[in-house]
Amino acid sequence: MKRAIFPGTFDPFTVGHFSVVKRALTFMDEIVIGIGINENKKTYFPIEKRVEMICNLYKDEPRIKVVPYNSLTIDFANSVDAKFIVRGIRTVKDFEYEETIADINRQLAGIETILLFTEPELTCVSSTIVRELLHYNKDISCFIPKGLEI
Repeated sequence: MKRAIFPGTFDPFTVGHFSVVKRALTFMDEIVIGIGINENKKTYFPIEKRVEMICNLYKDEPRIKVVPYNSLTIDFANSVDAKFIVRGIRTVKDFEYEETIADINRQLAGIETILLFTEPELTCVSSTIVRELLHYNKDISCFIPKGLEI
């Protein structure tokens, strides 16, 4: 079975992640979305709400599992028996960083990383910007995957 993880501390509306996961399902048998628990990182929703919202977003896709984790990415991948890590890329800078991390993951744990770019219209928008817009009660509907209730 080709299983990949999609790790992050992201909130459910993190820009571009929905499309990256959907595209990864075209060549993976299963994807485990890891919701990182990081007490030092400010998120808009608590962990329980993030898990609930992401589960709801993918409720019609049985090949997706959502799991909170509090470990290194490679340790999380090993704990769910995943041989691949899927990462979303918005910019060339993201690509360069993720490519370096992918080399480290490959050397340390033998885990391959698949880097997928988000849609062109989302390349300039970060999840931080979306959270700030939401904080100021601005319309963020164009950044939220269809079917996600906030």
